[in-house]
Amino acid sequence: MTAHRGRWSLEDRLEQGLRELPFDVPPGTASVMVELSYEGGVIDLGCHGADGFRGWSGGARGQYTVSADWATPGYLPGELEPGTWHVWLGLHRIPPDGVPYEVTVTTSTSTPPRPDETLPPRPERPPRRELPAPAGMRWLAGDLHSHTVHSDGALTVHELACLAASQGLDYLAVTDHNTVSHHPGLAAAGARAGVLLLPGQEVTTDLGHANVLGDTGWVDFRRPSADWAAFAAARGGLMSINHPLSGDCAWRRPLPAGARPAFAEIWHSSWWDRRWGAPLAWADVWRPGGVVPLGGSDFHDPAQHKSLGEPVTWVLAEDGDVLGGLLAGRTAVSAGRDAPVLLRVEDGLIALGAAGTVLVRPDGSRAAVRGDRVRIPADRLGTHRLETHENEVIALCG
Repeated sequence: MTAHRGRWSLEDRLEQGLRELPFDVPPGTASVMVELSYEGGVIDLGCHGADGFRGWSGGARGQYTVSADWATPGYLPGELEPGTWHVWLGLHRIPPDGVPYEVTVTTSTSTPPRPDETLPPRPERPPRRELPAPAGMRWLAGDLHSHTVHSDGALTVHELACLAASQGLDYLAVTDHNTVSHHPGLAAAGARAGVLLLPGQEVTTDLGHANVLGDTGWVDFRRPSADWAAFAAARGGLMSINHPLSGDCAWRRPLPAGARPAFAEIWHSSWWDRRWGAPLAWADVWRPGGVVPLGGSDFHDPAQHKSLGEPVTWVLAEDGDVLGGLLAGRTAVSAGRDAPVLLRVEDGLIALGAAGTVLVRPDGSRAAVRGDRVRIPADRLGTHRLETHENEVIALCG
């Protein structure tokens, strides 16, 4: 057993926010168990093996197990390579008087039994909403921001997939914090529930969060933000800035203008009063070439105020290729699956279920929408939106 104990100070956090505590894994080790205890503040927890990343659970857990056959959600199972490993401690919240802590590491030549998982019943899916689309393509309803027990969510991957299908979603991006341990189970859980689960990772730091979508592998949150975007692009994925104006999770990381991604989560569940124009104003200055607007519920727990699929991001996809549709910028965002929606179809816009609203063009000009299915010429690129007469945003379209 290896033990580390002491007191982290505010000065420690300011000097270096991520600490690495070493421990040895001898040949023949079958499992490692790490336990963290501390008083006050918030300390995040993770693991780095001799050969690379082995997991992250942030502040959601106080212990984890890694073995060849299974691992605590958030961590990667697999043969335990001998050598020097590290417990990662993120000094997320350290009060002025410091935080006393203790870390114990236990290695074993045996593997503890795998925890049981009971699969939820297969869900009933409501009828799909069919929206006008070019031949061979289809608008798919989804949510681009959700969490499971692999980070700080309450549901397993199977439970989340069933909830998504029961809400009538066609796809769901599963974006656990700083880990990809959920990726191996997505395809099977999605097939069982009848929903496409898109692999993702919410790259999470004190100064901002970003989603990397696609099967890119683990994104190192310790690296500069421009590296996240380059890593994603090189592997066929994309990076999106998350909730750029959301309390202490707002985006404050340096990112050169030339490296700023085109994708941003403009509509997040924290945008509870959509008369507040700050997210749209942020998008206008973020990137001169314009922003592809995305939406995400940031769903964690059914007991919270956030509901899966609120908002919905519609993606115009060919052969069910959601990631391809996103990369092409074919998106629209609405308050829910059955809410009014504004779509870009070929050379124009179509407003559905939006009678009595106001269309706002990228240049700020406005036009009344008269009718429940209205075609509108659109010779300008950029984000269009629908608002009520009280200036509440009810739909966005890239």
